[in-house]
Amino acid sequence: MLEVKPYQNKLSLRSKAARMLWNIACLLLYRPTPSFTLHGYRRFLLRLFGATIGKGCKIHPSCRIWAPWNLHMGRLVALAEGVECYSVDKITIGDKVTISQGAYLCAASHDFTSPTHDLITRPITIGSWSWVAARAFVGPGVTLGEGVVVGACAVVTRDVPPWTVVAGNPAKPIKERKIRREGE
Repeated sequence: MLEVKPYQNKLSLRSKAARMLWNIACLLLYRPTPSFTLHGYRRFLLRLFGATIGKGCKIHPSCRIWAPWNLHMGRLVALAEGVECYSVDKITIGDKVTISQGAYLCAASHDFTSPTHDLITRPITIGSWSWVAARAFVGPGVTLGEGVVVGACAVVTRDVPPWTVVAGNPAKPIKERKIRREGE
């Protein structure tokens, strides 16, 4: 019979302490802010905890960010209501990206082949001009190329090439994304 040892959290004490401080700050200073204003204040708090955030980003106070120091956002990014950034590893988001309501960016999972379900982390990269629609899931190690659209409730577990629209579970390419010019 296989001897099973209990799961051991291998995150450093420093990381655990930083997460505890962030959770307190989030509860008392971040979440209570009104959603229609104070975007600069929320950006300031996230930067204070090590996030890299470009100008003009709008982050809803109900967004859950696991470790701000692993979040890197370009300019004019929107994180809508209820977005989850499980940033155990780096999450990098380019310029002019929209992450819609309830989307889940998950940079970690557990090794199901390990008897102790060891933690596995992999970075997520989302290219500029992309849109992750409502309740979509983007898994560990995924890169979404520039201009990608992830359909609502899609589950993305593999890289998506630039200017591709994907949907479904698992997400599959459904068409090329083409931007129409004004007046067309």
